Amino acid sequence: MKYKRILLKLSGEALMGDNQYGIDAARLEQYVKEIKEVKDLGVEIAIVIGGGNIFRGVQAEDSGIDRVQGDYMGMLATVINAMALQSALEKTGLYTRLMSGIKIEEVCEPFIKRRAVRHLEKGRIVIFGAGIGNPYFTTDSTASLRAIEMEADVVLKGTRVDGVYTADPEKDPAATKFPSISFQDVYEKGLNVMDMTAFTLCQENNLPIIVFDMNKKGNLKAIVAGEEVGTLIS
Repeated sequence: MKYKRILLKLSGEALMGDNQYGIDAARLEQYVKEIKEVKDLGVEIAIVIGGGNIFRGVQAEDSGIDRVQGDYMGMLATVINAMALQSALEKTGLYTRLMSGIKIEEVCEPFIKRRAVRHLEKGRIVIFGAGIGNPYFTTDSTASLRAIEMEADVVLKGTRVDGVYTADPEKDPAATKFPSISFQDVYEKGLNVMDMTAFTLCQENNLPIIVFDMNKKGNLKAIVAGEEVGTLIS
């Protein structure tokens, strides 16, 4: 395998499937199958999942909720998704650990770097919930930070779009896809890949990012095997 240890970033919205909110059982099952295929190849897997299908902190201010309070609510939403993913993975016989950026010891371990690395070395899938435990940081930032701490080979950002385009392909049919692009070019072209904090963390630590369509069967396995899928940012 080209990548021995990966950090997979999934959005909460991706779990909705065709629903308006919540978790779509069929979509969750599909993701679990994709992850299991890669795990069975011996790849060490860490996962960060968002909470946008339940609650987004940035929406809180529109409801009159304090931004910091809203961000903590969003962190709890990510834990709900992480617990659902953990349960689905364990039903297939995989061993997992859920680690949280905030203390919820009844349902998950607090994040400790050395313990998380040891879980990966023992073949467990590690799921990171509750972001990094601080407001104003997105789950993209969590993915970048945890990937660096885990010494992952790559950040795999699974979305519903099959890479980085010159414009939003869902709005502009003339948009063209980049098979690969440098961090600097993403900056200069103003392309929306991750939030700037997350993106800068990856750039400064020479951590490549691959943006790909998680909903297409076999994409995750193909990337790990070294095939050119999605857009590589390095």
